[in-house]
Amino acid sequence: MGKKIISGIIVILALGALVFIVTTRNSKPAEKAGLHTIKVVTTLFPLYDFAKNIGKTRVEVSLLLPPGVEAHSFEPKPSDLVKVNEADVFIYTGKFMEPWAEDIVKSVTNKNLIIVDASQGTKMISGVLQGTHEPAGSLDPHIWLDLDNAKIMMSNILHALETKDPANRDNYKQNSDDYCKKLTDLDSSFKTALADCKAKEIVYGGHYAFGYLAHRYALKYLAAQGFSPDAEPTARDLAMLVEQIRKDNIKYVFFEELTSPKIAETIASETNTKLLLLNAAHNVSKDQFVQGTSFLDIMKSNLDNLKVGLGCQ
Repeated sequence: MGKKIISGIIVILALGALVFIVTTRNSKPAEKAGLHTIKVVTTLFPLYDFAKNIGKTRVEVSLLLPPGVEAHSFEPKPSDLVKVNEADVFIYTGKFMEPWAEDIVKSVTNKNLIIVDASQGTKMISGVLQGTHEPAGSLDPHIWLDLDNAKIMMSNILHALETKDPANRDNYKQNSDDYCKKLTDLDSSFKTALADCKAKEIVYGGHYAFGYLAHRYALKYLAAQGFSPDAEPTARDLAMLVEQIRKDNIKYVFFEELTSPKIAETIASETNTKLLLLNAAHNVSKDQFVQGTSFLDIMKSNLDNLKVGLGCQ
């Protein structure tokens, strides 16, 4: 009889432990100030920063792309799919930027997940490339580098958060308006600073990422590679860039973030020019992520380097 009682107690304890584990695993993120926290997963850093600024304390935003990893070479793991499936909102830039994100979307089983293609409604431009790395008619996927497009992306994210949490619609709208005002001010700074420069030509020793920025501020843009950093420039491509630099008396060659600056260094060495960073903001380094570097911080640093590189007043 005693053994039966002991066995019953063990079963009850085991069941209690199981209930505790299941409850813990299925529980939502910690609530803040009595509000349910919306879980948002984003692919690239601009989306991460936009979502954080719109949602603030009402959202828990995670970046699928690990800090320090180059966006184009990223390959999602099964755990990434699990993370997306457990989220309330998943935001990606579009099929032209992250084809792997489309595969994730097709695999999602969470019927309550709101999926946001942040490129919807943006104005995309064709890539005019230095060489022939991409098929004719390819669209430039780096849409956030046109700050009007960045506002449209903000609007798409805002709509998703309003849909998921209509009770806080006004709060999200105010946060979005505040951030868009900062984008407008930054855009004005770019227009003013880049209007009066000795040079109007960006020579980029990286992949073709700044077509939108160049187009918006009436600059000429030459890149050593295509849209993907894996698209190696040919000897002819590099020779054409070197010839153009010498012809136009270019003083600076820009290099990109999170990838080897070897190509830019080769061009700079051949032409006796200096190097400056121009960051397309796909992602940030681990240190920048910990320090809380923002999209606005990156763009302001870009403007500072462009002013130096183009000899702006």
